[in-house]
Amino acid sequence: MARVTLQNVAKSFGGDRGPWAVQDFSLDIADGELVVFVGPSGCGKSTTLRMLAGLDDVTSGKILIGGKDVTALPPKDRNIAMVFQNYALGLTP
Repeated sequence: MARVTLQNVAKSFGGDRGPWAVQDFSLDIADGELVVFVGPSGCGKSTTLRMLAGLDDVTSGKILIGGKDVTALPPKDRNIAMVFQNYALGLTP
């Protein structure tokens, strides 16, 4: 695994005026470090992970993986994977 750095990352679904899903978020994850995002519904956890994976565009800021700026790279070129938790896992109707 490589160092992951988010520098002042922001995501707005309405351009520069908002509404903001994530605003001015910075995080540095060291190589081999385990990080868990927790928080209430709607606080930006999934949006941040989607930006990291390249599934959502970044409105402003930078994302670096292994020191390489991947902010504008498509998901297939980032060499990372992501799995979302499913609360209904194992339940049948």
